[in-house]
Amino acid sequence: MKRTALTVAFSILLVYVGYSQDVFGKWKTVDDSTGDARSIIEIYEDNGKVYGKIVDLINPKQKNPICDKCCCEDKDQPVVGLTFIKGLQKDGNEYNGGKILDPENGKLYKCYITLEDEETLKVRGYIGISLLGRTQYWYRVK
Repeated sequence: MKRTALTVAFSILLVYVGYSQDVFGKWKTVDDSTGDARSIIEIYEDNGKVYGKIVDLINPKQKNPICDKCCCEDKDQPVVGLTFIKGLQKDGNEYNGGKILDPENGKLYKCYITLEDEETLKVRGYIGISLLGRTQYWYRVK
C-alpha cells in the first residue's frame, strides 16, 4: 500500500515538473531599452518542430501593423498572427536549429530558446555564431 501511494505521488510529481517546465504557452516580450511590455507570443509545437507566433501587441498606438520589410510568404502580412519563430527542435534543454524573424527590419536570424527558470524564457537570435547576436528574456503569461 505504501509503495503504491509513493509510486502514484512520484508519478504526479514528475508530470507536474515536466508540464510546468516547458517552453510552450504564452510569453510576454519587453522592450530592450525601456523595459515596457511589447507583445504576447505563443510558443507551440507542430509536427515535432517548435514555432512562435505573435498573438497580441500591447502598445495601443499600434493597431495591427503589417510586416512590410519581410520577404517571401511573410511580406505584407499582419504582424498579429505572424509566425516569426520557425522550425526549432529540442536539443537537450535547448530548442535550436530554426530561425527567428525580426518584424521591424524583416531579417531572419538563427535562433535558440531555453528556459532560464519556470517563468523566464531566454531567446537568442544571431548571425553565424551565437556570439554575434542579441538575447531577450520573455516572461510567462499567467
